[in-house]
Amino acid sequence: MDNIISLQKKIVPEMTDLLVERYRILRQISNEEPIGRRALAGHLNLSERVLRSQVDFLKSCGLLAYSAAGMAVTEEGIEILRDMEAYIRKLQGLSDLEQFLLEQLGISRVVILPGDCDREPVVKREIGRAAAHVLVSLLNGGKGKIVAVSGGTTLASAASNIRGNFPDVVIVPARGGLGDMLELQANTIATVMARHLHASYRQLYVPDSVSQEILNSILAEDAGIREVVDMIKRADILIYGIGRADVMARHRHLPQPFIERLLSRGAVGEAVGQYSDVDGQQIYMTNNAGLMMQDLPKIKTVIGAAGGRSKAKAILAASRAARQDILITDEAAANEMALLLEQEKKR
Repeated sequence: MDNIISLQKKIVPEMTDLLVERYRILRQISNEEPIGRRALAGHLNLSERVLRSQVDFLKSCGLLAYSAAGMAVTEEGIEILRDMEAYIRKLQGLSDLEQFLLEQLGISRVVILPGDCDREPVVKREIGRAAAHVLVSLLNGGKGKIVAVSGGTTLASAASNIRGNFPDVVIVPARGGLGDMLELQANTIATVMARHLHASYRQLYVPDSVSQEILNSILAEDAGIREVVDMIKRADILIYGIGRADVMARHRHLPQPFIERLLSRGAVGEAVGQYSDVDGQQIYMTNNAGLMMQDLPKIKTVIGAAGGRSKAKAILAASRAARQDILITDEAAANEMALLLEQEKKR
């Protein structure tokens, strides 16, 4: 396959761009169906004229179906889309990029999805779907595992896409509540994930970023919360999202002068409540009853999931701050991380 791809790039390079474009169209429709042409053009940043010729071709091949509600991918289209994924990865050199990051960061496994979360929201859903697939593969063959999950849009996507039957598994939130969007909170995501896995779950009714004094008081007075916290600390698998330091600081409603000091000290990423610089050094840690960065070495399997070129430094920071076994990201973030790593070598 590698020789064929090499020849294709040299002799008919325009075929590569066309194949990737049609793959993106099919993938977007698959995630948004039914969808109209105008909305699809907006999502893909294509003109309606260009899009029309492509979707008409895909329809003529039997890969798309039109209806009053919009376009949808046919069963044959779904099979083609599934088969194309591996070829697109090879075509765009993602396997080589995975190997490079695996070696440079000391991670056991790296999974890279085509695209850029910053420009294509559908890619974030693809990362969530890939994270769900990885988690199910880890749960198969094991019994009585505890899975801790963080909050955020990527993990919400993982929860909505996961399926399985694991009645002896317990899903717990990795940390307490954060922000105002209930559907993106770790408690909610743990519940949704447990329902889709036919697993049990526990809730942690403690807000994120409380003072140490209040946290100690809650743990001293509430045996139920202590029991949940103990279970979280004994998690076998952690799957968590990674955020930019500035964005996550605003989500936690930290004072603006404090955010500016945080960034001036080099904080670029946040994961599990820890704000780190690009070398993984801790700049600031929030108080929380759940997992903290120092707990990660005790967990058997740690999975980080995040994408987007804008998060490249944040992902590097999280990967270096504590042991990470599996990283699931996208092409744009991976390319930017590779560039940053190469620049570091030259210094």
